[in-house]
Amino acid sequence: MTRVTLVDVFKHRITQKYLQRSGINHAVTVAGYAFDLAVKNEVDPNLATKSALLHDMGHYEWYRDGKWDYDEYRKHDIHAIKGAERAHKLLIRLGEDRLVAKEVSVAVLLHTDSYLNFDLDNKRTPLQYVVAEADRIDEQPNGLHHYKQMDKSDALKILHRLDLKIDKVLENDEKKMSS
Repeated sequence: MTRVTLVDVFKHRITQKYLQRSGINHAVTVAGYAFDLAVKNEVDPNLATKSALLHDMGHYEWYRDGKWDYDEYRKHDIHAIKGAERAHKLLIRLGEDRLVAKEVSVAVLLHTDSYLNFDLDNKRTPLQYVVAEADRIDEQPNGLHHYKQMDKSDALKILHRLDLKIDKVLENDEKKMSS
């Protein structure tokens, strides 16, 4: 089965729609951090980067009196729940392996505990930890990380380079297993 790449995921119209809301820069930056953390923690970088790229696709806008209201948004936040469903549906449409789609969507679901009345500390799998930590590294106060700009062409170049790095890691892993 051919690997669905980050570039494949990014180019899809559904990804484009939802990353416009949550921030292309943030999504791509978190995917880069996730790659590094995945390699360091011996987690599948393909799963980690896809999860990171899609982790905030459940975001929606919350305005009060025409202005962004971050506190109100946080009070009613369920973006991880919505994002997990969207990520799963998107990956299946792209022809992704169903188990990969499930693992990615669960990592999206559990990248934050903002919607829970308990925390997930020490309860995440290594993949879920990598995605949550990559997101935390890029976070800024009041959700400002969602407003950093990145041109789509720059995002595609970065994601293409990440895809090449993922291919290299996966090839090396295959060689190790066959020897």
